[in-house]
Amino acid sequence: MDTALRNRLTLGPVMLLSLVGILWLDWKIEKWTQDIDAAGLQGGIRGAAFTVMLILIVPLATRELARLFAAEHVKPYRLISTLASSLILLHAFATQFEPFAKIAASTLAFIIIFTMVAAAWQRVRIRESQQAIVGMAGTLLAVMYVGQLAWFMVALRVKDGEWFTGTIWHVVLLLLAVKFTDIGAFFVGRSFGKHKLIPWLSPGKTWEGLLGGLVFAGAIGALCATQITGMGWERGLLFGVIIGGVGQMGDLFESMMKRDAEVKDSGSAVPGFGGVLDIIDSPLLAAPVAYLCFSLL
Repeated sequence: MDTALRNRLTLGPVMLLSLVGILWLDWKIEKWTQDIDAAGLQGGIRGAAFTVMLILIVPLATRELARLFAAEHVKPYRLISTLASSLILLHAFATQFEPFAKIAASTLAFIIIFTMVAAAWQRVRIRESQQAIVGMAGTLLAVMYVGQLAWFMVALRVKDGEWFTGTIWHVVLLLLAVKFTDIGAFFVGRSFGKHKLIPWLSPGKTWEGLLGGLVFAGAIGALCATQITGMGWERGLLFGVIIGGVGQMGDLFESMMKRDAEVKDSGSAVPGFGGVLDIIDSPLLAAPVAYLCFSLL
């Protein structure tokens, strides 16, 4: 057994148990605060622990993304990107409070404007116009990739309205669908993979592995559907396949950036897995699609 696989089999369950613990704490906070009936909130405060976890991940993800961007001499301002991405996550968390929901759209626009102005100010501060566009574009792209996509992950947890009521199982289905796609693709691909998916981009991926991964995702989607009101197993299976497939696109999207940067992994924070981006790339891209799918229930 190679070292990378051994690390995956060792750290994988540890990360899974840690995530389960965070989601359990998140659920307990919701239960503890169910008696609160203020600011238009009913049913408890949702997503507190989950949001904090994502905010703690943001600096690591931003640092790794800046490293990838450096291949094309694009240098996002990491402090601004981290702050703006964290504000966007807090924005998603705050949308569950009725007074804030009324100003949510304008507040989100302000965060984007703040990002652009703050990035431009870095050049004004040193009285230098060169690289101003590159700095602003890189910073804004980092915020859109890390912060704005993660906004949908938090929104899945806290959403409470006409379409669907925020439940922890929306997040569980998202995370399990994309990760079980990875697991299925890895083991099925190693055992039966013969036809390369996109050899010039990701030589290790095969069509057989992708099919196996989608089967895994569909199965876990059908299981999770039993815990979500108004969602039958058939729809859960379909959602699992869709979310898992988009998650694989997210993995390929990051692979393209890594190819451009000529690096194998986005970082080395997690032995056997690479960097933080290597772990969250799939759920990041799949989160908006999952949000849309649940909105159509």
